[in-house]
Amino acid sequence: MSGRLAFEFQYMNLESFQNRVLPAKNKLFRFALRFLGSEEDAKDVVQEVFIRVWNGREQMTEIQNWEAWCMRITRNLSLDRVRSNNRRQTRPMEETFDVRQEALTPHESTEISESMHRISQIIEALPEKQRQIIHLRDVEGYSYNEICEILELDMNQVKVNLFRARTTVREKLTKMNAYGL
Repeated sequence: MSGRLAFEFQYMNLESFQNRVLPAKNKLFRFALRFLGSEEDAKDVVQEVFIRVWNGREQMTEIQNWEAWCMRITRNLSLDRVRSNNRRQTRPMEETFDVRQEALTPHESTEISESMHRISQIIEALPEKQRQIIHLRDVEGYSYNEICEILELDMNQVKVNLFRARTTVREKLTKMNAYGL
């Protein structure tokens, strides 16, 4: 009977893993991809995140926000990989996000593509912390509290860095559009 209870306990862990962790797979992948610029590296990082979470399943009751915890692990593993490879590459935003709509004219589609490219370049030029925060908030849609937990920062740091990032993006985009640069 104790073997049956142990089996049920493992089953519950598997069920919890499938219900709490696996649904975040795409967000983890996109977050890792922004760090690494390589789909293969991002897949490897996400796989390693899942392995670490599964191996630490005994702590399941201690974790309150699974997604934020997984995002933090993804961030740390991605940073480790960037440091070990001693490189920083990302793919342009328009390659990562499909912004095309069927109703757009070729001219409108080109304008959107160019705007996305400009925004991507501006974001890539931001300091690392601002780049991470704007991605988590404006691309992934995380709350301020979740970003604090993921990046291990206090609320003021998150708000200030997000404000600065958005201001920089807005100012540079406005300048580019006003002067055609």
